[in-house]
Amino acid sequence: MIENRKSDHVSIASERDVMAHYNYWDDIYLIHNAMPEINYDNISTETYFYRRNLKYPIIIESMTGGFPQAKVINENIAKVASELQIGMGVGSQRVLLKNRELMDTFSVIRDYDIPLRIANIGAPQLIEQHHEKAVNDDELSFIMNTLDAHFLDIHFNFLQEVVQPEGDKRASGIEMRLKDICSKFPVIAKETGAGIDFDIALRLKRAGVMAIDVSGVSGTSFAAVEHYRAKEINDKIRERLGLTYWDWGIPSPYSVIRTKGLGVKIISSGGIRNGLDVARSLVIGADLVGMAGHVLKYAKEGYKPLLDEMQSIVEELKAAMFLTGSKSVDSLKNKKYIVIGRLRDWLEQK
Repeated sequence: MIENRKSDHVSIASERDVMAHYNYWDDIYLIHNAMPEINYDNISTETYFYRRNLKYPIIIESMTGGFPQAKVINENIAKVASELQIGMGVGSQRVLLKNRELMDTFSVIRDYDIPLRIANIGAPQLIEQHHEKAVNDDELSFIMNTLDAHFLDIHFNFLQEVVQPEGDKRASGIEMRLKDICSKFPVIAKETGAGIDFDIALRLKRAGVMAIDVSGVSGTSFAAVEHYRAKEINDKIRERLGLTYWDWGIPSPYSVIRTKGLGVKIISSGGIRNGLDVARSLVIGADLVGMAGHVLKYAKEGYKPLLDEMQSIVEELKAAMFLTGSKSVDSLKNKKYIVIGRLRDWLEQK
């Protein structure tokens, strides 16, 4: 059942070591400003995503929904997103198309004043899969209305699907269907930990997406998550696939650097752990920054632990802005930075 799988994902992602073995954000160094000439209390972290006004350039991203315990997690996130006036996404809403009794595990976020709400469906569901029809426009409208969503995430998770014991592996025809959907809905194209390169970003732009969430290598590896799921059911082939492809993909910061300037908004995610990583993301070209895996354990613990963590993160962001002499998010984006290590190796490739 999809509900059981979603519960498995949350348990494994929050309780097991499923992180990429290398975090490429550590290869970016911002240049310290010894004489910033700004006042800390006058720093503005406010930003706009299209016409949505956020107090901080942060989204707590798509993580869960669709099983009973997910309602509590999503409500904790919703309370914090409302308190801090940041964005929020939910996990895949595919399950609602099969079981509408689980609607409140998602719709609970409508009860809170969240400035940017993002619905979610998987790219594999845009076309017919084995024993499952493609989602239609009415169903997409339904999942958006469930949240009163401002945008629709279409997540591209084919690495996970390849490793997943019950994965959907048909992909032919998705691009054409995506173009059709983008003509009717405000779409964000989102990877789920394997990154997006320039050529794919260009195709997504031409399809009509309004933003690209690069979600690259550095954070949660869904190949690792599926490795543990396969291990629990003694599926040796999928267990091995998960190990082999644990670190497969494009580094998150590389994806941001290569896709910025295309004329669509870029959301940086994948391995964001703190406010310094948020600042790094903005400096190299991101418009917003998404966090998921790092904050999941706090969201499970409760509203207060999550609020405390997110308040620490936004304070770290302000510290980075002050120490680089950046009085606004826009001024932070123009700061210089240095790249070392493996990320530099990636960027030097032609």
